[in-house]
Amino acid sequence: MDTQPKRLFFKHILRKVFLEDWVMKVVALAITLALWLGVTGLSNPTTQRLTSIPLSLTFSTNIEVTNSPIQEVTLVVTGDSRRLAQINKNDLIASIDISEVMPGDRVINLTPETVAVALPTGVKLDEIQPRSMAVRIEAVEEREVAVKAETYGEIPAGYEIYDEIVTPAKVRVRGPAGFIRSLESVSTERIDLSDRTGDFTVRQAPIGISNPKASVITGTVVDVTFRIGEQRIERVYSVQVDDESGRRAQVVLFGARSVFENVAASDLRVEVDRNAAGQDVPRAILPPVLEGRVEIRSVRLRS
Repeated sequence: MDTQPKRLFFKHILRKVFLEDWVMKVVALAITLALWLGVTGLSNPTTQRLTSIPLSLTFSTNIEVTNSPIQEVTLVVTGDSRRLAQINKNDLIASIDISEVMPGDRVINLTPETVAVALPTGVKLDEIQPRSMAVRIEAVEEREVAVKAETYGEIPAGYEIYDEIVTPAKVRVRGPAGFIRSLESVSTERIDLSDRTGDFTVRQAPIGISNPKASVITGTVVDVTFRIGEQRIERVYSVQVDDESGRRAQVVLFGARSVFENVAASDLRVEVDRNAAGQDVPRAILPPVLEGRVEIRSVRLRS
């Protein structure tokens, strides 16, 4: 007696589910399926190669890469074609952090785990080509080096540079250890000496370093003073010693040629002092016209 009502009940339920309003239910099912496909992105995965993507190296300030490693890579990516279509290759930059790599000649593996690149959601980075790169890593050092004035042009005949004074004479530089240790000096920009016959000073002359990975860290300009005058010569005089011995002394002076034009041996004096060892030590005394204008190169007693 109970079987018949149960059968009628299930028949009623099945009619409700499958026969009543079936058109609307089919439409709803189609919409649901379309939404599910849209949300899950269900489609055949597509692989794409993205060529000439810039590669950026990230490292700490106490090391420097001193060779020329690769600057571009090819990325192999996989994803839904609609996601791949969102990629603008010109906006992509691949980067790899080598801060923890020790100094030396190293080979760095380029893998999806070590290379970072911003890709749309649902796009997977499968491979980087090439798969490795060679880098030379050096520690960074600092030290002081001399500043040298770089010049061009010729001063006129009959003149010479007496002195060249750079202020400050040294600067502190920073860069790869191998380069910094071999660096003897840094140079100013080129200074023209053409037609210079007297002293002059160049203010705020820029300093340059040939290695782009090195830099001056204690000021990038210096003052350079040149002392220029008449070409100098050595002049030798035989001078009577100021005593009763009758001895003579050879005096060698160094100075501008014109300074000696009206100077004779008789204008010079030589006195003899005795040192602690009991030896005679000759000393030249210059006339006022030569004071501060010449250098006494040597004074020797003649036998």
